[in-house]
Amino acid sequence: MQNWEAPNPDYATLVPAVVLSMPAAKHLGFGFARVAPGEADLHQPHRPELTQHNGYFQGGVLGSLADFAAGSAAGTLLHPGWINMTIDYTVKILAPAKGTHLIARGRVLKPGALITTAAADLYVVENDTETHCATALVTMRNVKAG
Repeated sequence: MQNWEAPNPDYATLVPAVVLSMPAAKHLGFGFARVAPGEADLHQPHRPELTQHNGYFQGGVLGSLADFAAGSAAGTLLHPGWINMTIDYTVKILAPAKGTHLIARGRVLKPGALITTAAADLYVVENDTETHCATALVTMRNVKAG
């Protein structure tokens, strides 16, 4: 893991507050499990409305959670007064995602003044066993807030 330095000393409070205030985040109902410079782990409980007819987490939910995790990790490295927005992301689903919850581990790959590249690995948890179910590559555009 890279040892990034967060330019905003309030990143650990600010990133979860900003992200969890978003309507889409509220709808999904995830929470932050960990926030560190260049990293963010999210916890998504299983809910029937986030699944396909057979109880597996729906692929769009995996993509959204990966986007939020990677974007949150990127957000920890922003200067005060800046926000980020997704330019694009690619998700590769590696295994069916059926379990009690998902863990999304976001990390920065390459920060930049205007563009940050991040990734997220998603794990579905069942009976205390984590199964790697998806990986995403996410590109963020950093913009001055306001």
